[in-house]
Amino acid sequence: MSIVIHHNPDCQTSRNVLAIIEASGETPVVIEYLKTGWTRPQLLALFAAAGLTPRTALRTTKSPAKDLGLLDPSVSDEAILAAMLTHPILVNRPIVCSPKGVRLCRPSETVLDLLDVLPPGPLAKEDGAPIIDAEGNRLA
Repeated sequence: MSIVIHHNPDCQTSRNVLAIIEASGETPVVIEYLKTGWTRPQLLALFAAAGLTPRTALRTTKSPAKDLGLLDPSVSDEAILAAMLTHPILVNRPIVCSPKGVRLCRPSETVLDLLDVLPPGPLAKEDGAPIIDAEGNRLA
């Protein structure tokens, strides 16, 4: 099984995760979920594998979550899931699947736990924050 990233190219964290995966020598399957959308079984499977619920996977900033009234604690997971199917941007990202598991990779260095081989160092995020030093040691 190869690595799969549910990716939003407009998201810095998602771009960082993709760059880390590629720097490790992997060629991931990239799913731009804003273009493809989600299916109910797909989201339920991803959330179950990652130990998430629709509420914990809900993107609360830079999304219509507030305008849709989804931030109220009384809103059910079922209602949040239905909204995610209509508005794919509501799903926090990136979600990465690998033979080592499924994770919502926020912060981006979380993806290191899903890789068989760490990328060579030094490696930094887009903002310059170091992830791996010159000797190949994980910093985050």
